[in-house]
Amino acid sequence: METSAVDSLLAQMRVMKAAAGLREPQPATQTGKVDFADVLKSSLDGVARAQAKSEDMQKAFVLGDSNVSLSDTMIAMQKASINFQTAVQVRNKAVQAYNDIMNMQV
Repeated sequence: METSAVDSLLAQMRVMKAAAGLREPQPATQTGKVDFADVLKSSLDGVARAQAKSEDMQKAFVLGDSNVSLSDTMIAMQKASINFQTAVQVRNKAVQAYNDIMNMQV
């Protein structure tokens, strides 16, 4: 990989990092509370979008599309994998918390 490609990748990562830190909060409901179901759905939709993008890039690369590079494809695959692993870990923590609450003595 060329040095300019690495510099470009680092610049993109810095822009994404800055954008992630400046995200606007989710729109609140009338009572001023954030709806858990909406947050959960948007998070799972984000995971699904990342996986779909990764699959599309993999197919394009295998078919020889000159606009899709191996490095971009691998990065998309890793992002999708990290997103999925995060969702699984959050699910595991939620199930564990549920089990802990159900096992409490009342």
